[in-house]
Amino acid sequence: MTLDLMIHGGYVITMEGPGTGIINRGAVGIKGNKIIAVGEEQDVMNRYTAHRYIEAKGKAVMPGFVNVHMHTGDAIVRSCAQDLPGKIWRFKGILPLLGVARDEDFAAASRLNIVEALRSGITTFGDYYSPMTEIVKNHIQLGTRAVVSGMINELPPDVSVVEVDQLIPLDPAVGQRKLTDNRKLVQEYHESFGGRITCRYGPHSAAMCSEEMLREIKHLADQDGVGIFTHLVQTKEEVTQTRLRTGKTPVALLESLGYLNKKLLAAHMTYASLDEVELVARSGAALALCSTSISVVRGALPPAQEFAGFGGCVGLGTDQVCNCTNMFDEMKYAALIHKYKNHDATIFPSWKILRMATIEAARALCMEDTIGSLREGKLADLIILDPPRDGVHPKALEKITNFGVERMVYVS
Repeated sequence: MTLDLMIHGGYVITMEGPGTGIINRGAVGIKGNKIIAVGEEQDVMNRYTAHRYIEAKGKAVMPGFVNVHMHTGDAIVRSCAQDLPGKIWRFKGILPLLGVARDEDFAAASRLNIVEALRSGITTFGDYYSPMTEIVKNHIQLGTRAVVSGMINELPPDVSVVEVDQLIPLDPAVGQRKLTDNRKLVQEYHESFGGRITCRYGPHSAAMCSEEMLREIKHLADQDGVGIFTHLVQTKEEVTQTRLRTGKTPVALLESLGYLNKKLLAAHMTYASLDEVELVARSGAALALCSTSISVVRGALPPAQEFAGFGGCVGLGTDQVCNCTNMFDEMKYAALIHKYKNHDATIFPSWKILRMATIEAARALCMEDTIGSLREGKLADLIILDPPRDGVHPKALEKITNFGVERMVYVS
């Protein structure tokens, strides 16, 4: 068989098996958008020819990064509202700034964010924002793989009236408009462009939606056969608001509404109890870990270590992009902050962090059968990285995640 592309001679990091699955001198053969062969260079090149060859000697060939949780339109307020107390960061800091932007502003910011992310090796985006019916066009045009949803809430148009210690006055009309937009997104774009674009519903949080709205979202998600993105126990104020409105914690409320299953990707869980962390992890729902973002806006650390300890799936995300969208930065910080937390340098080792940005992130999005590792039959979403040129021994690649990106090839 003659393939379209053969990448050969590099360190092929397959992410197959329990670790990183490195082939020290490997090759990846591609036809169309599918991986046809992965293995030792000589073996693959003996079996196949190709129309195009890429010599990857001294480079790392690996799956593209999967960013499970981000709001690409937030690039418009990058580095704004920092160094504020977490309690007022949202309603007195970031939302008033976002409130003066127009749809075209968010779309332009999103495009910038996506391009920056691509340059750092991110090929799949869990994008969660509004107006997603406009932002999704960026993913279509730029060739990215994206799991997209609107961000549904019932917040009043004027958030200056919100006091987080008092019950937020929700506006059902706002919620219905945002839900309608999200449903339009699902109906028009789910599994479009050869499956490159898939859709979910996105209730902002249990604190920003009424119980009736959460019920309707769950019904539509089940009816349309799609998953759900949400923020879960991201703040102490979320717990307060949900208790005031329903008498339940956010986790208890979502459990009662049938949200806790494999189709749910919950971001943060920063202020969940250990029992709640275990409940969500064992339900099959996945956790989005965005260490940099939560450290900046809350000075806190989500319970990802505990979640994984209960058998839950954890994927990395960059969230609302405090400074930049770079998965290398996110991996490094996530590893370091957990080592610091435990006073133990063995916690979240590099190979584990790399999995959380690739195959385990793909699993969090229910896409592990098609992306996240290099295996015959999977989609050819991959990147080629130039490691540092300072005499690093090839065997050290298994322990290195912070490669300097000098060249990236993305095959969609």
